[in-house]
Amino acid sequence: MLVLAERLRAANGGRLDDAAIQAVAEATGAPTEYVRLAVKLRAEKQHKSVLSNLRAQYLTLEPDARRYVVSGIAAAACAFLTALETKISEANHEYGVFGMIALVALTVGLYNVAVARNARIAAACGAILGGGFFAMNAVFAFVFGVEAHIWSLALIPFTLGGALAGTVLHRIVEKYRGNLGLKDPVKERQQLLQQLVDLQDKLRSGEQSMTFLSVDIVGSTRMKEQSDPLSIEFTFTEYHDFVDRVTRKYGGRVHSTAGDGMTCAFDHPQQAFGAARNIQTGIIELNTFRNKIGTPIVLRVGVHTGTVVTPQAGDIKSVNFAHVIDIAAHIQKVCPPGSVAVSDAAAIHLPGGSASVGSEKVEAMNVGATVWSPRALPASGGSATPPATPQGMPGSI
Repeated sequence: MLVLAERLRAANGGRLDDAAIQAVAEATGAPTEYVRLAVKLRAEKQHKSVLSNLRAQYLTLEPDARRYVVSGIAAAACAFLTALETKISEANHEYGVFGMIALVALTVGLYNVAVARNARIAAACGAILGGGFFAMNAVFAFVFGVEAHIWSLALIPFTLGGALAGTVLHRIVEKYRGNLGLKDPVKERQQLLQQLVDLQDKLRSGEQSMTFLSVDIVGSTRMKEQSDPLSIEFTFTEYHDFVDRVTRKYGGRVHSTAGDGMTCAFDHPQQAFGAARNIQTGIIELNTFRNKIGTPIVLRVGVHTGTVVTPQAGDIKSVNFAHVIDIAAHIQKVCPPGSVAVSDAAAIHLPGGSASVGSEKVEAMNVGATVWSPRALPASGGSATPPATPQGMPGSI
């Protein structure tokens, strides 16, 4: 959603108005308010200036509320400049630039009224413009110590006159919108939707199905507390090299590492499942010959399949935030130590399905998974695990 919004903003000269926000909402299925809030929060992270923060706050308002705000600002600006011009003209006996700027503010207010969404909003904006000008003119006249030149009971006529003028202006603009060179909201919305569809097609060109394997050491913190630093560094380096070597053997690649955990990416669930079994059975050899800590390394492994979007074809390392990776990590956390948990989404791509994995079930983030253990055969009699050694421990694949 944010990528579409930012690309649409870039395609429209850095502008992301309400029509664009609604188009993003329709294209992504997200609520309009959610899109507006997300755009605001992203702007707050990117910009820290006062004007940028005010603009971000303005964008979070409803379209009708924006009309009201602009009408109020235009009324206040016009009243301030009128009072200031009166103050200056009393001293110099001539009118100057502030009077012209006040006319510009009034023009902006009238334009804002004329292009409102419907006649009701136009009338409300006109009432705010008229009534607001009367009230603020009295305030600024008092501040500058000048005569307001407005009858004290004229608030109601000013407000009603503004509402009537707003309704008339809106009807004129709606009737002659094409002649005035204003965009048709319906056509503009269709153009924005077309741009979003094109952007989505480009983004989806990087979609691909990937399987992620998440592996972590059980109780690694306690293991490190009981060993010297050199033994820890050697053993955990050997562990990382071991996982990387097995991953590459099965056609995968290490996607990322975080502490003692590793995430590996594969093109197909069969590759990931084969690597996961090899990792769990092969860790015995590492514990026997290359573990200098004195405590055996016990692993949990989770496997999940899903769709990711890569900015560049095959550049899987550029994918840092993906739901499929999160699910793989959560499945790994509920996996019994020394076993492999394969999600249902990944298991359906294996010969024999989840029955070829095992019979024990776990669940994480509302995603079911089947547990494979090197100490037991799969329920379906599929790919068997290596036979146990005389001491009852499974050998490595």
